[in-house]
Amino acid sequence: MHSSFSVLFVCLGNICRSPMAQAAFTSEIQKRHLHIKVDSAGLGSWHIDNPPDNRAIKETARHNIDINTYRGRQIQLEDFVSFTHIIGMDHRNIHQLKKIAPPECLHKISLLMDYSMTHKGQEIADPYYGDQLDFETTWNQVYLGVVGLADYFEKKL
Repeated sequence: MHSSFSVLFVCLGNICRSPMAQAAFTSEIQKRHLHIKVDSAGLGSWHIDNPPDNRAIKETARHNIDINTYRGRQIQLEDFVSFTHIIGMDHRNIHQLKKIAPPECLHKISLLMDYSMTHKGQEIADPYYGDQLDFETTWNQVYLGVVGLADYFEKKL
């Protein structure tokens, strides 16, 4: 069953939170046999073509997910048109996305944790300036969000 849904996870640099969300969501929808296009991007251009942060690679590997081939990219105007859902990790991401989105695409922008039953409105912590434990915390938050997101799509499909 092929879906016309597509999800773009967005954070600041596309090397920590959004690749982890992409990995966690891809894993979750594969388990559920949902066919949804998934990608991630950053708002900034600092990490274009860079692999994810080593600590993000290490944390996803703990969950048997390999993100070594992921490469950072910056969100493009056409992403707002080609993706059905643009999902930010924190309120600053959402604010920035709404500033750069074409007006007819604003309805596509949402906060990841708004899909969680218990953590609506909460942000995914940016682990960049932290240690490996911060990446574990971020993974746990991301995972809660993507399970809620997968539930949301399961109801729609």
